[in-house]
Amino acid sequence: MPPTPLGNRDLIRSINRSVVLNAIKTHGPIARTQLARRTGLSPATITGIAAELIEDDLVFEKEIGDSRGGRRPILLAINPAGGYVVGIKLTEDRAIGALTDLEALVLVKRTDPLEEKTPQAVTAALARLADELLRKAGLPRKKLLGVGVGLAGIVDSERGVLRRSPFFGWRDLPLRDLLQEQLRVPVYVDNDVNTLTLAEKWFGAGQGVDHFLVVTVGRGVGMGMVINGQIYRGGAGGAGEFGHTVVDLDGPPCDCGKRGCLETIVGYPGLLRAAGEAHRRGELPAAVEDIDALLALAARGDPAARGIVARAGRQFGLAVANLINLFDPQRIIIGGEGVRMAAPFFDPMVAAIRGHVMPGLENDAEIRIEPWGDDAWARGAASLVLRELFESPVHREAGPNPAQALAIG
Repeated sequence: MPPTPLGNRDLIRSINRSVVLNAIKTHGPIARTQLARRTGLSPATITGIAAELIEDDLVFEKEIGDSRGGRRPILLAINPAGGYVVGIKLTEDRAIGALTDLEALVLVKRTDPLEEKTPQAVTAALARLADELLRKAGLPRKKLLGVGVGLAGIVDSERGVLRRSPFFGWRDLPLRDLLQEQLRVPVYVDNDVNTLTLAEKWFGAGQGVDHFLVVTVGRGVGMGMVINGQIYRGGAGGAGEFGHTVVDLDGPPCDCGKRGCLETIVGYPGLLRAAGEAHRRGELPAAVEDIDALLALAARGDPAARGIVARAGRQFGLAVANLINLFDPQRIIIGGEGVRMAAPFFDPMVAAIRGHVMPGLENDAEIRIEPWGDDAWARGAASLVLRELFESPVHREAGPNPAQALAIG
């Protein structure tokens, strides 16, 4: 038999390493013998990879196993302090940052306003934010494995290019390279809902689920997709623009330039526009200044306010039913700041889903509603880096390797 080419051996070694690291993350603390049984790898391979992971400070040994009358086995566990990552959620007016350990636990966080909106000014602000998070945590730069950035828009995550930003008006901006030049660590960029989807896949309600959707509602509507266990981004990173599916050809104008997009009815601006129209018709007792005032009226039982929120909930539920008919997911995770719309929104949503899902699919998808704050968005961005540690090279897009950051500094 001809010898295996060196490149193939290296790839196999990398795949095995990710399999072992994932098994430790999922089942640890775990003994080496159990790892061999769970992964199907030989004890010799497990021993060699475990030694590498311990040397890289990603895994450590714990003597807490059941001895069964003999020597207590040494268990392997993820070392949360083996490295740290920074996740940043970039909005139209601020940058929300969090520093996490290898288990995605947020250790420190910080929010900085954006004073200027040029690409140079924003990337400089993001670099300062990452440095401040490290300083606040008292960590040296060499412990930083990488920085993940999540933001609204169409993002080519493989090349790190922001193809279109609805907030900043940027097009084809090489955001990853601009930020990487300043930070000198690996940087990963993706659509913000995709970053949340990654966090759910690795650390949340998507663990062990091969087919699930993450749908966010709030100022806008977004979606992330996991199909066959992998994030689906489309041909050039634009998949998941759920909020810009047209639901009413004669509907209100949308920021994208079309009319009647889903988020013009379901998103906060659409709700406030509907509230203004209701006030002009004399249906609302007073003008509604912001979303908090509208939701307060709905919570107090105001018929017009509840009707506005319920209409949005029904439209959202119809759209989610269409997603179930299209994708037949095992789970749909609904989150975002709009979760606080509570029963006046979600009761009509559930009724609409039940009424419009194709017969035979109605019991396939579990619906989970999860409250998310700014921490979740930043933690999701941090998952861009953590994914590079845990995901098999077979599924990993081209990009910098965060393991290289272990040697920086």
